[in-house]
Amino acid sequence: MQVTRKQLATALVVVFVFNLVVMGLGALYSAQQAPPIPQQVEGPDGETVTTQDQVQAGKTVFQSDGLMNHGSILGNGAYFGPDYTADALDLKVEHMRAYYAREEHGRSYENLSDGDRAAINATVQSELDASESGDVVRYSAAELYAHEQVREEYVERYYEGEPHRGVPADMIDSEERARQFADFAMWTAWVAHTDRPGGENSFTNEWPYAPGAGNQPPASAMTWSVIAMVLLVAGAGGAIWLYKSIDLPEPETEGVTVPDPRDVQILPSQIAASRFVAIGALLFLAQVLLGGLLAHFYIERDAFFGLGEIFGFEILQWLPFALAKTWHIDLGILWIATLWLGAGLFLPALLTGYEPDNQARYVNGLLVALVVVAVGGLAGIWLGAQGYIDGDLWWIIGNEGLEYLEVGRLWQIGLLVGFAIWAALVWRGFRPLLQREQPFGLAHMILYAGGSIALLFTAGMFYTPQTNIVVTEFWRWWVVHMWVEGAFEFFIVAIVGLVLVSMNLLEKRSAEKAVMLQALFVMGTGVIGVSHHYWWIGQPDIWVPIGSAFSTLELIPLVFILYEAIGQYHAMSTGGESFPYTLPFMFIIASGAWNFVGAGVLGFFINLPLINYFEHGTYHTVGHAHAAMFGAFGFLAIGMAVYMLQLTTRTGAWSERRLRWAFWCWNVGLALMVFVSVLPVGFLQLEAVFTAGYDAGRSLAFYEQPIVQALFWARLPGDTLIIVGTAIFGYDVVQKLRNQSVAETPTDDAGQPIADRVLSDD
Repeated sequence: MQVTRKQLATALVVVFVFNLVVMGLGALYSAQQAPPIPQQVEGPDGETVTTQDQVQAGKTVFQSDGLMNHGSILGNGAYFGPDYTADALDLKVEHMRAYYAREEHGRSYENLSDGDRAAINATVQSELDASESGDVVRYSAAELYAHEQVREEYVERYYEGEPHRGVPADMIDSEERARQFADFAMWTAWVAHTDRPGGENSFTNEWPYAPGAGNQPPASAMTWSVIAMVLLVAGAGGAIWLYKSIDLPEPETEGVTVPDPRDVQILPSQIAASRFVAIGALLFLAQVLLGGLLAHFYIERDAFFGLGEIFGFEILQWLPFALAKTWHIDLGILWIATLWLGAGLFLPALLTGYEPDNQARYVNGLLVALVVVAVGGLAGIWLGAQGYIDGDLWWIIGNEGLEYLEVGRLWQIGLLVGFAIWAALVWRGFRPLLQREQPFGLAHMILYAGGSIALLFTAGMFYTPQTNIVVTEFWRWWVVHMWVEGAFEFFIVAIVGLVLVSMNLLEKRSAEKAVMLQALFVMGTGVIGVSHHYWWIGQPDIWVPIGSAFSTLELIPLVFILYEAIGQYHAMSTGGESFPYTLPFMFIIASGAWNFVGAGVLGFFINLPLINYFEHGTYHTVGHAHAAMFGAFGFLAIGMAVYMLQLTTRTGAWSERRLRWAFWCWNVGLALMVFVSVLPVGFLQLEAVFTAGYDAGRSLAFYEQPIVQALFWARLPGDTLIIVGTAIFGYDVVQKLRNQSVAETPTDDAGQPIADRVLSDD
């Protein structure tokens, strides 16, 4: 079946608009169906327990003090501390049982007979099941007692500090604010056990699993898990048929001359773009060092190999887990984005041989702006989380406190402006190609991919600290997961297509078809597939069938990306010894493989509704996230960086030895970390949730089991290899930048073998 580039482009636009319409309508419906915050919660005698304003103030405490990167809320956040929703619900059940044991039997709950405990359990579950929503919520005497006890426990834990839990003193800086946070956590627990008006399940579809509170997985979780598996088989078959039916030329090297790096003219803007690699390497090294610290915190929650006692330095007070994790996540995004931005600025001159006036100066200016925003954002996070920024400025220039979107709103706007400037600079560089090709050409695609990243980033501007947490989470996942499953994947296939064209492994017209087809598969499944994050966080249950269908189909384009990568590698390998770009191509292949494993296989496993109900917010998600983020996007970014370094390093100074060592350190280290440590902990955690409830699987008691601690120690070799690989990479980048070629003045008659071929490929 012959399909033109224009037809593919039209289909891609239709799918993208359809996705935005569906998700836009979903946003409106979800906002209308968000769990209400009662105007007032009253005790049995009409006394005020808490108010809507106090709950909202507790949400502000949750964000401003970085608690989402210590524990999680509604299953979203960090896994070091408890899930506050599950913790509050479990404590509520525990204290209600203690209240009835004392009132009815004059003894502790633990000292009652089995029959008496069973009777109290039934009473507590009945009270929680009978809870109703409304402007005023009336507590029973047992619920009032439980709420007061949770407040005082949170004061002891988060204000006074509990080092054995990894909680520093003054994590929340006053008793009043700690009680407000408890009110917020207790509201999410109320949401978890209170049925929607007119419905049979709670606002969170009975999540978390807490048999004592009556929370069991809904029947829809099983039904849609089965349907999802059927859809995977049917969707894969249909997609393979479509893929095979469309005539796309395969990569072919026979008779093709691959341009030698020594024959490529390097222009001033490319030298400027290569400096992004140095900043990216520095950010990368800082990230992996923090990752090693975070992994060790699970073993020593208030120390680091005893060094604090030797040097008199309390690491928990100055760099607690929440702050270290915040920086770790943000640095991961920053170094990958930095390398991608650098590659996007490097490729135009390579493909066109054209250098706009002052392009190098503007590229250097963008790099300086990026450093300012990065340093400002990271500093603001520390100052905000440590309580040095007062008033509304805490979320504007400090720590917005939402996982992956921690930096203050001002710095987020700075990043958005930076994307716009980057797009303008790429447009300037690609102008000769943009003027010659259709709007669905390859140069246009890289601009669309970068634009889609910026477009989806604007969803992070649709909420404030006063927005309901469920609505906030809706928009946060637009940014986080639509990047990963939509815009980032689109960017991957677009930039890989450009690189293959520059390496002469693909004709430009063939690359355009391949990029559009891959982008069509990615956009057709990934954007709406973000809804698998909405099942258990208070969103309406309509997302269960929608999320099941589309998140299942997300695996299919990843299979094709891997298939294409293998095909491209085969084409490259047939070129024999004459192919000079083997090393950067190795990173592209590794990216495709880890994308399939991390985002595809592991993502499919944890996204089945019935598995996700128990797994949500456990170590299986850690394995999925590391394999997908570093394995897929990180390796691609490094591959682009290596390609840039190879072209800009002067003749005779280029060496692959250190970079090959780094490549294998990263791959082996990531495999050891994920498969030897992280995933086994996840399976043990899943078993603990199955048998004792979700809160038990996230408890300190679970993490302190000898077998779990042994698995945490087993992560050390993998983490060490990743750190060593990153240090080697950083050192090698410095050496290669010291031996850069001298930038040349653009010419029309020599030194442009790539540009001459690309511009003639109509």
